Amino acid sequence: MYSLVSAPVLGFDLTRLPGGAATAEVLLRSLVLTESDLHVLASFRLDDWDRLNLWQDVDDAARRRQTVRDLSADPAEAHQTLSLLEQAPIGTIDGLLHCLRHDVLDWTWESVEGAPAVQSPIAAQATSVICDAVVAAYLRDLLPVPTRRSLAAGWLAAARWLSERPIHLGPQHDDISALLSRVRALGPTRYVRLAAAAAATRHHGVGGWAPAVHGASWAVYVSGRIRSAAAAQLQLVQAVDGAGIPVSDRAGGVWNLLSGAVQALTVRDMLAAETVSRLVDPLMTALDLSEVAEPAGSGE
Repeated sequence: MYSLVSAPVLGFDLTRLPGGAATAEVLLRSLVLTESDLHVLASFRLDDWDRLNLWQDVDDAARRRQTVRDLSADPAEAHQTLSLLEQAPIGTIDGLLHCLRHDVLDWTWESVEGAPAVQSPIAAQATSVICDAVVAAYLRDLLPVPTRRSLAAGWLAAARWLSERPIHLGPQHDDISALLSRVRALGPTRYVRLAAAAAATRHHGVGGWAPAVHGASWAVYVSGRIRSAAAAQLQLVQAVDGAGIPVSDRAGGVWNLLSGAVQALTVRDMLAAETVSRLVDPLMTALDLSEVAEPAGSGE
């Protein structure tokens, strides 16, 4: 379920989980790692036996994480189910780890003719450190505190030695960055307008919104901007968290409104004007950012 191509889905889950913003941070830094960073990360890998004990707690926490599929449809439990749905992820920790290993770190795998792709020992050790940090954040509310801290320790120690690299969000980098900054600084008045715009989209415009999002996501794929678009969605997770938007509102339509607009902005130069308008205009009006909504060039 999780992949860089479907980053809006991953973002939707992360924005509703207690450790979602921290998970996004690990993934964002992992997106810009280079070969030289692998040696640094590998040097902080935990001992195999230590990891084995810690991952027993991970397995237990993962079993206790209820996903959308796990929740009861019993009408008698409707109120409780609705509450749980606000934070129930669509994907799983296994899906997240697969995305990390094979999408985010796809460049660490080497193909040999006639054999499956493999990682070098250094790459595999570095990946282990990142996986430990990801599960520590993603399962933050379900892991024992000592386990969570031990899992995150290697990444936190290594991060002090890793180069800080800016993440470029593609041709519309400046406009997307401006939008994310506005979300982070969201005040009460604009928040009310944002929630109202999300409600209007949910109740009156879903039929046109979903195809528009699909079109934007397809444009992301064919344009080769998958990593840039994913980075924008992960930064949006952090921006929403920084703004303190209630989880119930994120689940109730605010994330979809924001995420759809960010996805459209990422490929604004490739989309039909009506698609851009459908996804971006409601948000720009709510946040009084109409100047960002004007495309530099739109596809037909």
